[in-house]
Amino acid sequence: MNSTSKFLLTAVSLAALTASAWAQTSNAPKRRRAVAATPAPPAATLADVQALKDAIAAQQQQIQQLTQQLQQNQQNWQQAQQLIQQSQSAATDAQQKASSIQAVTDQQQNAVAKLSTDVADVKTSVTNSVVATQDEQKKFSALESVFGRFRFGGDVRVRGENILQQGVPDRNRARVRARFGVDGRLSDDFVGGIYIATGSLGDPTTTNETFTNFFDRKTIGLDRGYITYNPKAVHWLSLTAGKFAFTWQRSSLTFDPDINPEGFDAKVSFDTHHGPIRNFTAQGMWLPFSEVTKGPDSYIAGGNTSVRLQFGPWLMTPSYTVLNVHGADALLAASAFAVQANSTGSNSTNTNNGNTPGEGPGCAAIQNVPSPSGLSFPPCPFSANGMTNSTFVTVDSKGVPTAHFLSKFLYSDFILNNQVKTGIARLPLNLVAEYEQNLNAASNPLTTTGVATSLGKQDKAYGFDFSLGQGITTQAKNEVQVGYSWWRIEQDAILASWGESDQRAPTNILQNRIYGGWRLQKNVLAQYTMWFGRTLNTGLENNAASINKTIPAAGAKEPLLKRQQFDLIYSF
Repeated sequence: MNSTSKFLLTAVSLAALTASAWAQTSNAPKRRRAVAATPAPPAATLADVQALKDAIAAQQQQIQQLTQQLQQNQQNWQQAQQLIQQSQSAATDAQQKASSIQAVTDQQQNAVAKLSTDVADVKTSVTNSVVATQDEQKKFSALESVFGRFRFGGDVRVRGENILQQGVPDRNRARVRARFGVDGRLSDDFVGGIYIATGSLGDPTTTNETFTNFFDRKTIGLDRGYITYNPKAVHWLSLTAGKFAFTWQRSSLTFDPDINPEGFDAKVSFDTHHGPIRNFTAQGMWLPFSEVTKGPDSYIAGGNTSVRLQFGPWLMTPSYTVLNVHGADALLAASAFAVQANSTGSNSTNTNNGNTPGEGPGCAAIQNVPSPSGLSFPPCPFSANGMTNSTFVTVDSKGVPTAHFLSKFLYSDFILNNQVKTGIARLPLNLVAEYEQNLNAASNPLTTTGVATSLGKQDKAYGFDFSLGQGITTQAKNEVQVGYSWWRIEQDAILASWGESDQRAPTNILQNRIYGGWRLQKNVLAQYTMWFGRTLNTGLENNAASINKTIPAAGAKEPLLKRQQFDLIYSF
């Protein structure tokens, strides 16, 4: 029985009880009148009345309870009605959502159908693209395999420089150097490289360009171009041809560091582990420097040997080089075009042919060499920092003078390179000692007040370089290096044409150098260099002091020439 049926049954019972009670109550006055006329009822009748009262009271209590139950049922009914309404509303919303979902489903089905068509198209396109990509990847892999074998590099250096000497106006200039190159393995057996650099085409001893010439463009030329044959099957053999960096140990005492020789080099190098010996190297070189159509060519032929030794923290590399210069007089007869003279002669028959070749070191002066008859200037020796070797002149039947070196040149150069670990990886101790002698030098005659006096052979050069640190050669941030160099080079110890261009003069000098470097970043280096030196013997022919008129008279001591250089170098 549900709550509604219970409610109706209760209401009917309540109505019956109420009617019965009302009937009894309506008959009460008649009974009272009857009581007044008749004698008192018996005791049993009073008991019935009392029972009736009790029944009425119980019925009233039931009525009250039923009323409360009715109110509760009404509240339940109202709540049920609210739930029914909420359910109907929810059903309506659900119906609407179901309709929306159906619509979305229909749309999705349409989209899926379209997507299926698109996917089929995409698959076709992807298949075609994959095939094309594979072809491209094959081409790229082939290209990568080629270029992956090469290494690109270079640097840009900006320099501030001043040159100071007593009695001579101060000179201040700014300079720039830019170099770029690529080298790598051409195949399993061949290595090659190409490098370009700024610098005058007529001066191989420097790659600097001075900030001058009215903002003109700076010269760039081929600095190196070479091929090396180093077979895998015979890895200890290297054959190099072209224009290349020095393949043997040398220092600024004999050659300027910017020079790259040309020709051929054959080297054998063996790494060993026998006692202290770590490596043994031997090589021979042939370096032509002047080829002419008529007459003999000029060249350098020589050889080098070196051994690398290890004694605990001490690494020592002694090396010995012999270089024989054939046809050196060609350096004294260079054309104005070769040295890029910046002035011209007036006679069209001279080597300048009335043209100005361009920026360059120009013609170096030679004492006691007269100009050929009818020409406005003497021959042009090839020497960027001055011709300081001893020379003499012959004159032919037509009065044309020809300059010659007094000495022949056969370099005998011994270098002992030492590096000692100090316990601080960044601060190794480096010491380089060098002794060089020109074995073909001639005795130098000195004429004083008409009397010839022999000074003997001016044939020796020696010096040392001491430094602490390795900041110049590595690319680690905050690496530092400081050092000091000293050397003494007699007049004919080496050829002046290829000597260090930053020192006081190529030969006949006492030279000092203080330097330091600090790597600010991995690829940024700051350097400072102070050169100070003087002419060794101002009484000799072609000495720099007399040519530059920095002494009052021959034989006087020359004041020190000081050159300061401040460099900032960016490498890549």
